[in-house]
Amino acid sequence: MTRELPSGRRVLPSILSADFAHLGDQVAAVMEAGARVIHVDVMDGHFVPPITIGALIVESLRDQVHDAGGWLDVHLMVDRPERHIDAFAEAGADSINIHQEATPHVNYALNQIKDAGCQAGLAITPATPVEMVREVTDVVDIVLCMTVNPGWGGQPFIPSSVDKVARLRDLLPEAVAITVDGGIDTGLFVAGSAVFGAPDPPDAYRALVAAAGAT
Repeated sequence: MTRELPSGRRVLPSILSADFAHLGDQVAAVMEAGARVIHVDVMDGHFVPPITIGALIVESLRDQVHDAGGWLDVHLMVDRPERHIDAFAEAGADSINIHQEATPHVNYALNQIKDAGCQAGLAITPATPVEMVREVTDVVDIVLCMTVNPGWGGQPFIPSSVDKVARLRDLLPEAVAITVDGGIDTGLFVAGSAVFGAPDPPDAYRALVAAAGAT
């Protein structure tokens, strides 16, 4: 049975910048600080240049995050994501985001995510028009708007993304959640890798929550 995404405005700490030698401890610390959605960035070296992590990391965090009442949000920055959806669902993902640009079978892949018992997310890169989402508004649960180009660290937030998110909100049913990802810090009121990349991740998380007026 598909779980319900935590409601309200949320800060989603990404483990991409975590210290993987102490991953469990760092995740526990930000969850104790109030985080309920842990974001997992998966890169394959094809759709984007870096290679990061796979389903085994999701599986290793599953019980810890779920036992604390949390949610695992997986962002597949990979070519042909339909080949990997089942593995991440079985590993414990609660939501899986695929890229509009990564497969010719977007509708199929989104339904595959839902059939696997997860909430279905569709991610779009900065150059992808919001209109590309229109034909699957009846399928998606989440739309992830990239506010930098995926795969390259240290990029600044793209200012036109603010208007893009507003246009997405006008296009999408109210029940569809919108996530923004990339180049985020306390000045922009939402989180990217600013939590685990900080010297004190729990304090960084609390600062972002306060700045965003999140829960």
